[in-house]
Amino acid sequence: MSARVLQPFFALSVALRQAGVAVSPDQTQGFIAAVGALGPRGIGDVRQAALALFAIPPERRGEFDAIFAAIFEGQIIAADAQTEDESETDAIEPTDESAEVEIEEVDEPAGEEATGVERLTSRPVIMHPQAALESFAREASERLPERLSYRRRPNRHGDRIDLRRMLRLAARTDGDIFELPRSARKRRQRRIVCLIDVSGSMKDRSDELLAFAHVLVQAAQRAEVFTLGTRLTRVTGPLHLADRGAALRRVSEAVADLDGGTRLGEALSAFLAVPRYAGLARGALVIVLSDGLERGDPVQMIEATARLSRLAWRLHWLTPLAEGPAFRPETAALQGVLPWLDHLSSGASTDAICTHILNIARAA
Repeated sequence: MSARVLQPFFALSVALRQAGVAVSPDQTQGFIAAVGALGPRGIGDVRQAALALFAIPPERRGEFDAIFAAIFEGQIIAADAQTEDESETDAIEPTDESAEVEIEEVDEPAGEEATGVERLTSRPVIMHPQAALESFAREASERLPERLSYRRRPNRHGDRIDLRRMLRLAARTDGDIFELPRSARKRRQRRIVCLIDVSGSMKDRSDELLAFAHVLVQAAQRAEVFTLGTRLTRVTGPLHLADRGAALRRVSEAVADLDGGTRLGEALSAFLAVPRYAGLARGALVIVLSDGLERGDPVQMIEATARLSRLAWRLHWLTPLAEGPAFRPETAALQGVLPWLDHLSSGASTDAICTHILNIARAA
């Protein structure tokens, strides 16, 4: 399909996210692929494909139909009348048209830099050479948290008799067994899922965090990295490139909301809405690198964090606002997720992040 033909499909995904529906990039790609494979005979087939791929609940069908009609049929959605006290700003949508987006004024501390408006930008990621990253790469293979595997290996002090080895030995010695072979479960590195906030309020740290993510993917046996802003982006693939400069260039091309708005609740909900992504968090060490300055409804962020905590082995939130052990969150969103976190600690520097992750296995 040409870019002009694809434009309304992307516009529908953006509009649904703005309406509070968790839509992931994979769902958008699946929607476009489904329409192309079905060869729809009319607009009704496109609507049915969108309902199926975006998993629209029955109670929100009316709202979905209004959004769908506005984008694909050129109808206008009636908006609520704005009072003089409400502030408005213009946001550029993918359709290159100006749309009014309401921004609520929030009196939470240090939240002035966070915004709910989606600003899609592209810029190169700057590399910051740091000794902490080199040290982390050397020590990660031995100090990252591990778990017991279902596979077993020979071990003289194992917890179970290895029947297969015993029978093979008995066959070679005419049934005489001089020592009972034993086995123990193997150990392997636990999967690490890293969720990085790349919104405007984290602009000063985004490049360093993405450089850390590259080292993590290179050093860990199993690691997944996603960026959070106004959307969810999986960047594990580009970070598999061994050359850090090339990897970060690929990441900057893939992340469209770098230094943009803040919708952490929606991004976390989108992560959990995709079964493949949610499965990655099951039994994993989940690290959230974010200041937690959510400009949207904190309830969505709290509910998503609660579900993520139930899936993960450990859920650690590292924020650059935590400059000491006496730090206490002051924003409503971060206060709400605190009961669901296994640890809230400092992410003010790359060295603090690396040290914290390397010490998790020892603390556990």
